[in-house]
Amino acid sequence: MDTTSLFRLDGRVALVTGGSRGIGKMIAEGFIAQGAKVYISSRKPEACEATAAELGPNCIALPQDVSKVEGCRALAAQFAEHEPRLDILVNNAGAAWGAPFEEFPESGWDKVMDLNVKSPFFLMQALHAALKASGTRAQPAKIINITSIDGQRLNPGETYSYHASKSALIYLTKRMAARLVRDCINVTSIAPGAFASEMNRAARDHGDTIAKGIPARRIGVDEDMAGAAIYLASRAGDYVIGETITVDGGLVNASLGAGFDA
Repeated sequence: MDTTSLFRLDGRVALVTGGSRGIGKMIAEGFIAQGAKVYISSRKPEACEATAAELGPNCIALPQDVSKVEGCRALAAQFAEHEPRLDILVNNAGAAWGAPFEEFPESGWDKVMDLNVKSPFFLMQALHAALKASGTRAQPAKIINITSIDGQRLNPGETYSYHASKSALIYLTKRMAARLVRDCINVTSIAPGAFASEMNRAARDHGDTIAKGIPARRIGVDEDMAGAAIYLASRAGDYVIGETITVDGGLVNASLGAGFDA
């Protein structure tokens, strides 16, 4: 048994949506450090280009708005102009919306459900041929959906469509895994907890306070997210299919509840 290259991604090609910042950027940087060429996409061209320049020559910007099916197909077409195959797809682009139940708008429902659930499905569909061209039984292609612990347990925020969308994406991960494994494409997901990002401003701006409610007593750092993604993307994770890995410092699975302390 040789484990020396178990987590390496040399020669692999990845595409990370929402890759210009936050969790997407953490994953892209981790993949590059392990030898991958990484294409990052986001709806803001300037941010996408700036991150690609920061991460170096093995990071290429492909700006695109994947909130609509046409954008998913356009991104797949853009990618095909550069590469004949895709080894790793990370569906990370997402949105959240919070409003009181009595006032929650249709626009807040549709925006979140479209980007968090519909877009990953149609991007998987649009990139299916490129992923299938890569995958073999010995080295399957990988799809990693970025879900959330809010799809596994409730939080106090009135983020109705976000909760529903992330729960849906966790189950869609299982359904797509069952379909795509026949094409040598493994589908999994990562459910992050508190990581500093534009979407999770509470963790970004009040990390010390948030950490008090986490069993590990800290919020997540870049290496925590990169490590989980590298595991699933690399040879180390080849036998993991349909699973959601929770990366949250124990909040979902190691909390004893209010009034208790481990």
